[in-house]
Amino acid sequence: MTLIAWIQLFLIGLAIGGVLLLILWWRSKSFTFHRLVLLTVFFTFDLILFGAFTRLSDSGLGCPDWPGCYGTSNPFAAMDQIRAAEALMPTGPVTVSKAWIEMLHRYFAMGVGFLIIILTVWSWSKRQIIGTKIAITSIFILFLVCVQGAFGAWTVTLKLQPLIVSMHLMLALGLLASLTYLSSLSVSIGHTFTESAYLTKQARTARNWVWFALIILIVQVFLGAWVSTNYAVLACDDFPLCHGKLIPEMNFNEGFVLWRELGKTADGTLLTIDALRAIHWTHRVGAIFALAVLLWVGFKNLKVASIIGSSELRIWSFALLSLSFLQLITGMSNIILDWPLVAALLHTGGAAGLVVVLVRILTLRHEEFSLV
Repeated sequence: MTLIAWIQLFLIGLAIGGVLLLILWWRSKSFTFHRLVLLTVFFTFDLILFGAFTRLSDSGLGCPDWPGCYGTSNPFAAMDQIRAAEALMPTGPVTVSKAWIEMLHRYFAMGVGFLIIILTVWSWSKRQIIGTKIAITSIFILFLVCVQGAFGAWTVTLKLQPLIVSMHLMLALGLLASLTYLSSLSVSIGHTFTESAYLTKQARTARNWVWFALIILIVQVFLGAWVSTNYAVLACDDFPLCHGKLIPEMNFNEGFVLWRELGKTADGTLLTIDALRAIHWTHRVGAIFALAVLLWVGFKNLKVASIIGSSELRIWSFALLSLSFLQLITGMSNIILDWPLVAALLHTGGAAGLVVVLVRILTLRHEEFSLV
């Protein structure tokens, strides 16, 4: 890419981030660190959904180079190359619509990066007021988004290698979780707070269950990403059985070799249906266990909320239960309705929402704040 193309990309990312800041100012008429963090959380969640749409619409290689499109900053400038590739393969990875979807995803990612840079600079320059813990967390988030950007590049250069694409999603969720944690820290700026009974006396067991649920969710999300990146969603096209069997024929040795090309085994041969079935079946079994854990944690925290009288914990517990049922419904509809795009997007959004809810429950503080 030329220097001009790099500058153009930078300006596009700057413009997207600037527009978001203007929207924040227009809506609230004030500009606080906490509101900026919430804006970044919201836009990161949206970016995860748009990334899922990019993957599900097979647009991940809509522009087969990185970070631009055929060495340019936008599909307009690369239209001749895009149309030539589309003429050779009308349903191939490169089309005009797929190029725009892929580049919009990159533009939005640059917008998130811009917001995180602002957060980091702000928190570090004002660390004596905001707090060192917030500043260090912001620096970690900046590092994390840089690693995420590297995986975004490898997603393209390694031609949608399943492990890289899966890790790209996992890092995105890690970024969302870190920003959610930062939002819980930033809400107490300028205030003192008393830790709630939920965090100290009456509900240590419930909190440990939340940690356990978060770990199980992370494993299950990776299994779901492995299903999606290997295009194994319809490897079992019936429900609750798989090809009419409780335990169908499967090849775990092929299916769970992590470092390999898309659609191929480690030795370069085509992946068999038995391998895809093993990937799908493992995620399905894991979903049953994960759902049971999430529901148990949700109901247990509802009970704790009643004991300690926390309306905030009650709200987040209901959110946990609702999102768990949403995951069940969308997961089943992916199979029964042959993987409709809306259901698949809701399934990804539900997983991201569960991450946010569990982190918020873990970071709950007393609802009564008093000015320092």
